[in-house]
Amino acid sequence: MLGLLVYLLWRYARLPLWHIAACTLFGYFLASSTVGPHIGRLLAAAVRYLAGVDL
Repeated sequence: MLGLLVYLLWRYARLPLWHIAACTLFGYFLASSTVGPHIGRLLAAAVRYLAGVDL
C-alpha cells in the first residue's frame, strides 16, 4: 500500500528518485525494528477499513 503511494507520488507529483530511495531505506529499517509488527497491523486494519467503506 505504501509502495503504491510512493509510486503514485513519483509518477504524478514528480517525486525525485533520491526521495524514493530514502523512503525505501526508511521502510526497510523501520520494518526490521520493534515497531515493524505494530505498523503492519495498523496498515492491515486501515486496508480492512477502506475495503468496507461504501462509496
